[in-house]
Amino acid sequence: MESVSNLDTEKIVRSYFRDLPIMVQIARCESTFQHTLEDGSILKGRIDPADTGVMQINKRYHKKTADAMKLNLDDIYHNMAYARYLYETQGTKPWSASASCWSKTLAMNI
Repeated sequence: MESVSNLDTEKIVRSYFRDLPIMVQIARCESTFQHTLEDGSILKGRIDPADTGVMQINKRYHKKTADAMKLNLDDIYHNMAYARYLYETQGTKPWSASASCWSKTLAMNI
């Protein structure tokens, strides 16, 4: 698997979530716009290694549903698609642990 630069990942995220700026800020706070590491491996969470990819989707809780939706959380577009599903069904609650980061930024951009 080839590594994508943070700048490229940020462009992908900004384009995919152009209608949901809060999700862009969540990606910034959760992964600093990283989906893969330099060696091409998928970004895992520092606190919980089940957190995966640019949107830090936790596989322990979400893999079964993602699989049923035919989404591979290791794929950046599928990771974002699942994040969109979470946002549409639960709002920002799944990313509440990083709210202190993204809620300030969002307030400043209003």
